[in-house]
Order: sequence, then structure tokens, then C-alpha cells
Amino acid sequence: MFNLKTFLKQEVKPALGCTEPGAVALAVARACEELSDRGDIASVRVIVSGSIYKNGMAVGIPGTRGARGNAIAAALGAICGKAVNSLEVLKDSTGEDVKKAEQWVRDERATIYCDPDRSGVYVMATVFTPTHKSVCLIEGSHANIVKVALDGEVVFEASREKADEKGPANELPDTLAETLAAADQMDDEDEAFLLEGVAMNMAISDSGFKSQEDCAACGECAQGSRFGRSLRKFMDDGLLARDMAGEIRSVASAAADARMSGVLLPVMSSAGSGNHGITAILPVAILGEALEKSPREIAQALAVSHLATSYVKRSIGRLSPVCGCAVAAGSGAAAGMTSLMGGDVREIESAIGLMLANLAGMLCDGAKESCALKVGSAAAEAYLAANWALSGDVLAPQGLVGETIEETVRNIGLINRDGMKTVDRLIIGILDERHRPASVF
Repeated sequence: MFNLKTFLKQEVKPALGCTEPGAVALAVARACEELSDRGDIASVRVIVSGSIYKNGMAVGIPGTRGARGNAIAAALGAICGKAVNSLEVLKDSTGEDVKKAEQWVRDERATIYCDPDRSGVYVMATVFTPTHKSVCLIEGSHANIVKVALDGEVVFEASREKADEKGPANELPDTLAETLAAADQMDDEDEAFLLEGVAMNMAISDSGFKSQEDCAACGECAQGSRFGRSLRKFMDDGLLARDMAGEIRSVASAAADARMSGVLLPVMSSAGSGNHGITAILPVAILGEALEKSPREIAQALAVSHLATSYVKRSIGRLSPVCGCAVAAGSGAAAGMTSLMGGDVREIESAIGLMLANLAGMLCDGAKESCALKVGSAAAEAYLAANWALSGDVLAPQGLVGETIEETVRNIGLINRDGMKTVDRLIIGILDERHRPASVF
């Protein structure tokens, strides 16, 4: 039976860095645990879906001061990864580990191969030593280890139910109203956990507001974009109004800035993505504080946000051609803020419908610095959607907007899954062309 506590355990969890290279590092680290001669690794070979390949190609790896990509994550997974830490698998990495990993990549000792015919979450890591071969497969969701084998013998295999996991590990109800009703089950333990996510994601946002001098001094990251910091400066200088939408946008953007640049801080994820967690959590928390809502009220609205995020995410898929931060987590944030301001289920449905009518076509072109722009846009638009819904604005069926929110979400999912089948392949081709080494001839 669907319940909030199980949902939060499976769908809302800390993650260090982008979850795509995190999944790569986790698969490698788990494979390495079976090796008696882990210190003698000869090579690491990882096959990933097009979705994992695209999202992990150019994103910063936490604690590496600018090192990027799935290959570095694979090497670090072998060198220092600890599978017991799940998506925080690399939290104990050091500067020396990074130098070693970079050398492994240069020597092609750690390599990534894309299987363009696979979509969603799929990572198969194979680690070779002089005497052993260990394999780990992650599928369905980023931390969902479904099989581990050593020298051709299976040493671990998940149950079929877990192996088939394609999104939320527990079955979401068919309707949005039934899904959101689970928020009423929140107890004190759930409240504390939900508010922990606020503290975690605000901390990484604060890091995104640091000056370049502070970043250089701390030695933990090499921030490439500063969109959140720039937005705050625009407000300070009077170029933009200092209003709630602007504050939400700058704080969310700063958090994504820091995360995509590889700051060594965890975020509380939602529906398998740290940036989803930033988008689903921070707007609700900022608005709640501004409205002087109680911790209990804020936590309840956060539960609504996470539930709505996963409800939309189930339709578009765990990884997708469209930006889940905007489409799924933006919808979640709109739902959470509508609830926080006293909206009922009908108004929450309207807010989500307005978000989907607005941002449903935003493409995902991989995880990288410009994700901060999309996260910030989704967060601010979610605030506007919530206010529109509360003022009585409701869209009649038009475009992809259906008679019900369930029909609208199904339409978005249909376009994403069937209508955009070749989008990821085209985007990967563009990215590969950019990153292809120059010819020596």
C-alpha cells in the first residue's frame, strides 16, 4: 500500500554531485568490492545508456576542482569509492585521488561507452584485474543495483520487483489527488527529514553565492558559472526588482551553479535527481519563511512538492529528452507553494497544468553549468503558476492541456517518450562532435 514514509525513503535522499556520474561511480565501486586484488586494477570499462552518457558528459565531479565527466567518476569509483555511501560514493575523495583518476582517464584505463539504443538509467561497470573480472549493473534508478557478478558467477541479484524499478520504487496512485493525500500521513520523523533537505540545499546555495576569491581560497571547487550570484547583484544594483520570484530564482540558481561545478556538498534529491531536489525544495522553503509559516506547514508543503514531482516524473521517465527540473520538479514546486498558500487540490492541479503548459518543451541537453538557468527559471515560474492558480486562472483544454491533470500529464509523457525518441541521439551527436579530440594529422 502506498505510504509517505516509504516514498520518502525511496525517492528523497542525499546525493553528492550529479546523480549520473554518481551512478557510474557507484557501479564501479560496488564491482570493486568483490575483488581481492582491488589494488591491482588493470582497467575499468563502463557501458551506459544515452541518457546517462549525455547527462554525465560535462558536469563537475564533487571535490575535483573542475574535473568533469563520467570517465573521471568511473576512475574515482575504483580508486576511492565506497558503495555503502550510495550516491555519496565519492565523498571521501582527496586531491591525490583526483590526480590519479585523471591519469587513469588519460591512459584510457577508465573508459565510458555509450549504448544509444538504451534510455533511462542503465550503467554496467566491468572492472578487470590480472586475475579477476567483476561486473555491477545499475538499472531503473540511480542507486538501484540489480546484479553483481565475479568471474562469471552471480554474487548478488535483486528481486525481480526491484530489478524492474522504473521510477518510484513503490507504486504511485493513478490520480494526483490520491498521490497528494499521502502528505497527510506525515509524522514527526518525516517532518524532520523533510526539513533536513531544506538545510542541505540551502547550504549548497550559500556556496553558490561565494565570491571568486572565496572559492579560490576554500580549495573545494572551481565554479564556472555564477548565475545565481549575478541575479542577486542585479537586484542589489536595481536592474531587477527584489521580489519573491527574484529571490527564489537567485537562490535556486546559486544552488545549481555550485552543484554543477562540483562543490563537495550533498543535496537532498527528489525523484532521482539533485537538481530536481533543488527545484522542488528551495522555492517552497523560501516562500514558507517569507510567509512566516511554521516548520510543520513548510514540511507538509515539501511533502506535496516531492509527491507531485514524482507523479509527473513517472510519466516522462527517470531520464528524459525534456528537462525534468522544469517539467517534473517545477510542477512539484508549484504544487508545494500552492498548498503552502492555502490552495486546495483543484488549485494545485491548476498550478501544475499552468507549469506544464509553460515549460513542457524545455530540452535536457545534459548536466552542466547552464542547468542553473533552467532550475532558476522553473523555480520562479512555479511561484507565478501557484499565484495564478490561487487567483482563479484555469486553462481550458488546449494544446497538450487536457480535461484533467491526469490527461495533461499523460500527454506530456506521450510526447516525451514517443515523439522525442531521436532527440537524445541527436544531442549526443552534437556533444560528441564538440568533445572529439583534434586530429594529429
